[in-house]
Amino acid sequence: MCRVLNYPRSTYYDKQKEKPENKWKSENKKLRENILKIYNGSNKIYGAPKIREKLKKFGYENISIKRVQRHMKKLGIRSIVVKKYRPHRSKKKVYDKGENLLNRDFSTTKINEKWVADITYIHSLRDGWTYLASILDLHTQKIVGYSYSKNMDTSLVLKALDNAIATQKPDKGLIIHSDRGSQYTSKEYRHAVESKEFKLSYSAKGCPYDNACIESFHAVLKKECVYLNTFIDFNHAKLVLFQYIEGFYNRRRIHSSIKYMTPDKYEQICRAA
Repeated sequence: MCRVLNYPRSTYYDKQKEKPENKWKSENKKLRENILKIYNGSNKIYGAPKIREKLKKFGYENISIKRVQRHMKKLGIRSIVVKKYRPHRSKKKVYDKGENLLNRDFSTTKINEKWVADITYIHSLRDGWTYLASILDLHTQKIVGYSYSKNMDTSLVLKALDNAIATQKPDKGLIIHSDRGSQYTSKEYRHAVESKEFKLSYSAKGCPYDNACIESFHAVLKKECVYLNTFIDFNHAKLVLFQYIEGFYNRRRIHSSIKYMTPDKYEQICRAA
């Protein structure tokens, strides 16, 4: 064929040798483009394990974590590392009534079976310390209710509870677990929970591990959102927190504990089952 076309045989074979290499370069280039797309779409939060899971949607079914890590290194990108949460014991005098129904059993069989609640501090330049009360469904890892305020009072946790009940419409018998802070042990809060025939559960005195799941969420929130921003005032922080919780955490952030789905998606599947 080369003789008929007057084409040098050596050149022909050189071209043949180049094709696999060029194809490999092209595939790697496309892979890096997809990695970067996923990484940027996660607000530059995802590491190799989650990026690998997302790559499956692009046809990379058998790609290894190590290969993803190599390409991330070449791209000069890395995940925001969230250290394993280590609770701290409190020495404050606490409410000594109320059972610990949860007793560190974070397993569930359905949505709205067990909720965990807590408050965290958010700083802003003009308004100083502000407060976020969150409620997480242990089955879906979804933040089902939250409230943000300049005051850490009972109304803060009541608004978060009302928000969760309005959106989830849980059945009677739901366990709602929290620490023994004054907001959660107030008469108003206890009445709001018990009037719906839900069950109150409290961490043991001075034992933060009993509520580690929601405190872990707040640690993630700080690392992935709060520490990456300087909040000018309360309203600025409120907008950013809304965008993170509703726009990213519940709807776009995948979780290994729920089969690498988002909380919203996993809840939809559970409701349809």
